[in-house]
Amino acid sequence: MGPSELAAFAALGLTAGLLIGCAGIGGVILVPALVYLADVPVHAAIAAAMCAFLLSGVVGTYVFARAKSIRWSMTAWMWAGAVPAAFAGALFASAAAPALIELAIGALTAASGVYALAGNMGAEPSEGRVLSGAALASIGTVTGFTSAMTGTGGPLVLVPILVWLEIPVLAAIGLAQAIQLPIAVAATGGNLLAGTLDVMLGLVLGLGIVLGTWVGAKAAHSLPRGVLRKFVSVLLVMVGGGILIRLVITT
Repeated sequence: MGPSELAAFAALGLTAGLLIGCAGIGGVILVPALVYLADVPVHAAIAAAMCAFLLSGVVGTYVFARAKSIRWSMTAWMWAGAVPAAFAGALFASAAAPALIELAIGALTAASGVYALAGNMGAEPSEGRVLSGAALASIGTVTGFTSAMTGTGGPLVLVPILVWLEIPVLAAIGLAQAIQLPIAVAATGGNLLAGTLDVMLGLVLGLGIVLGTWVGAKAAHSLPRGVLRKFVSVLLVMVGGGILIRLVITT
């Protein structure tokens, strides 16, 4: 990996980190960019992205925790479901066909964006629902498996679910940051076991993501909630639609 490639991957990580910190869903651009722009095999791209989320998870959780934007009472139950599911998802992804994974990423992204965008029609809830431990563990399981399988890190799946359940968007993003780290740890373990992880690529991406996540998380607390919510939704639709269109054109 030469200097120009290192710089390009670090810049990609920086861009993803800005979106992760600001909107909670920056990981969605990481795997498609690696696959379509840098010709990285999809299995290696997913493994590197999940490794990079180790660093962004630490930074994002720290910033949101300092701002008291993480509902810790909800995290333990979600972690309990997410960790084993993320390990299983990583192993499943290593054996799945690349086209199937890309289809899953595109469909998940677009559907999440459409649903979240529809949710913008209502007013931002002030507190949100109280969810049971079983419900939170189930949400964590779905988030962990799907995130590890697609390399999206957690927020892409979790934010739309929580917004649908009428959790305030900033709280949803904070919880997505908190769940990102245990998912990344479990998925990286699975990817190491499967032999799909390029550690150097993951670290370079991670360093860029760390800086971007820090700046983006600070910005998230100064943006109007309605603007932040709509930005997340539109970005999901655009990225997911682009992936699906490319799959149709190339098949």
